[in-house]
Amino acid sequence: MTMAGRLPEPYGRDGGGANLADILERVLDKGIVIAGDIRINLLDIELLTIKLRLVVASVDRAKEMGIDWWEHDPELSTRARRDQLTRENHELRERLAALEALEAGRGQRHERQEEDR
Repeated sequence: MTMAGRLPEPYGRDGGGANLADILERVLDKGIVIAGDIRINLLDIELLTIKLRLVVASVDRAKEMGIDWWEHDPELSTRARRDQLTRENHELRERLAALEALEAGRGQRHERQEEDR
């Protein structure tokens, strides 16, 4: 029988259990890893293997574990994009300087040939 104004509790809940926010906080604080492999074989010949690894953790916890790929991906980080542009700019300047030096060498050779004639 239920008390007036109160709905019955679903099975497995005793009123003292953790709510979703507590569980989520605990998972993000500690982190959780879910791993699995999928293999497709045909007549004992392995055609495809897929290895799945899922890590669920807070950003702070992930950084503690050494996971920070989002900081180095130019698509996700403005700092990484800026670093990539700086590297590209430096490489292009080096290539331009090499081309200018090559062209200057050709120009001097051409002038000497003209003087010799």
